[in-house]
Amino acid sequence: FEKICTTLPISICAYCSYLLVLDRTNWKSNILTGLLIPYIFFTLPSILFNFFRGQIGRWIALVAVILRIFFPKHFPEWLELPAALILLIVVAPSLIANTARGDWIGVVICLVIAGYLLQEHIRAAGGFRNAFTKANGVSNTVGIVILFVYPVWALVLDIL
Repeated sequence: FEKICTTLPISICAYCSYLLVLDRTNWKSNILTGLLIPYIFFTLPSILFNFFRGQIGRWIALVAVILRIFFPKHFPEWLELPAALILLIVVAPSLIANTARGDWIGVVICLVIAGYLLQEHIRAAGGFRNAFTKANGVSNTVGIVILFVYPVWALVLDIL
């Protein structure tokens, strides 16, 4: 379980970032991409998580909150979700940050999020076949399927 938790999350976080970018560009559906934030929280590699949980993350969160509260016109909409991720990392209790992230509980939460996103994407595309045949549907579907495969694979390795 530790091997997969140290090597695969970098690519999973890259897919989450890809889906967040798609949401801001051409992925016009009613899918809750805000659910990618807890997914990234649970799959972020420990090195990056500890980096953002330290002083750097606190300063980034402080600047984001100040900009959002006092200068809302200067806080772009595309920074809302990354700022929410940094804020979640900084303020998360140690029980969640240290225990649930490295345990099967975090993997199950990721599985539920990925399953919900996959189901909503297929429903918004008009069915499984349309999800793979629409112009921008293939890349979105492949990204969400990869987000679904990681927790399943991690659970299988944890059970074995």
